[in-house]
Amino acid sequence: MTRKRWLGIGRGVALAVIVIGFAVPLLWMVLAAFKSSLDITDPSKTLIFTPTLDNFRTVFGQQNFLPFIGNSLVVGALSTLLSLLLGVPAAYAMSRFRMGGSAGVVLLARIIPGVSLLVPWFYVFANLRLVGNYSALVLSHMFVTLPLIVWIMIGYYDQIPEELEESAQVDGLTPLAAFARITLPLSTPGIATASILAFIFSWNNFMFALVLSGENTRTLPVAIFNFIAYASIDWGGLMAASVIITVPIMIIALFTQRYIVAGMTAGATKG
Repeated sequence: MTRKRWLGIGRGVALAVIVIGFAVPLLWMVLAAFKSSLDITDPSKTLIFTPTLDNFRTVFGQQNFLPFIGNSLVVGALSTLLSLLLGVPAAYAMSRFRMGGSAGVVLLARIIPGVSLLVPWFYVFANLRLVGNYSALVLSHMFVTLPLIVWIMIGYYDQIPEELEESAQVDGLTPLAAFARITLPLSTPGIATASILAFIFSWNNFMFALVLSGENTRTLPVAIFNFIAYASIDWGGLMAASVIITVPIMIIALFTQRYIVAGMTAGATKG
């Protein structure tokens, strides 16, 4: 019992350290968003200060962040939706037909650094006159979201018994109908997990949007650079913009956590 007690204490301490390590920077960011520039740099006002909304007025007034929020939503939603339309059937085919080589290619796409493709993409999109359009951003973000969805769904379909589809086909359904009416509904938690993670990756993507976006298609991670100048940084506006970027993702994770947990744990026991 003593050994178990010490192990429990050790796990609790490790968990507390991890939680504090993640929570403290987030708390500092939120508090700094409501401080003036002088209060942010004053250690004596770390927790006790006079709140102000001037930083958020700067974000939505002077910097006009609403169009950037709309751009991030459009790009994230389109890239996730198109990746689902292509990735879910592809993952099902790779799982059912034992296409291990194709799955390896998908994993390779996850390993390749995105920066290595920026120059070829920019050259191609520039010749097609797509630089600065939503098309270039959506297609580039799909390089991240599509392999992610395929890789998650392959493991999920591997855990769904094929006997369910075979029974449906015995009852008169075609293979496509069996997939649509039996397998696809059972894979809803996995699809929810993959789509949520894909949207988050797209929402946070900075590198592709920095190079391929235009004045009217700039997303939030790129727009946040408006607060960074050559000789100074508007820390208050930067923190307020960071809160605006972070809060939607936290809300999505909060209300969809049961789908994420279900999708991650589904198939742990087969049958």
